[in-house]
Amino acid sequence: MKIEHIAVWVKDLDAIRKFYQKYFGAVSNEKYHNPVKNFESYFLSFDNGCRLEIMTRPDIRENTNSYEAQQFGIIHLAFSVESKRKVDELTEILRKDGYTIAGEPRITGDGYYESVILDPENNIIEIVA
Repeated sequence: MKIEHIAVWVKDLDAIRKFYQKYFGAVSNEKYHNPVKNFESYFLSFDNGCRLEIMTRPDIRENTNSYEAQQFGIIHLAFSVESKRKVDELTEILRKDGYTIAGEPRITGDGYYESVILDPENNIIEIVA
């Protein structure tokens, strides 16, 4: 068994799609639009076969989505890269491009070398090796 996809509600569908394409190598399908439900989505595919479905609809409620004040539910996505050097490099690219680095590269208690960044809508992303 494997995780086939994870779905995330987003405000700006195209900005989020471009972010995951640029920094994490996602390949996007064509936008799906259901005018009856006023629903739009993309599936973003990654090399390992897992997919991220990003979805938008105008009636979705806001949440706090805060790194500091977290809440129950899925809290982060972790992307594995091949080395500590790649963690450092991608973290610096994201910093240079203006994204929030919520956790500097370090060895965690569970043995990962990771950094934590926030995507354009403050979703927590771990970059791990």
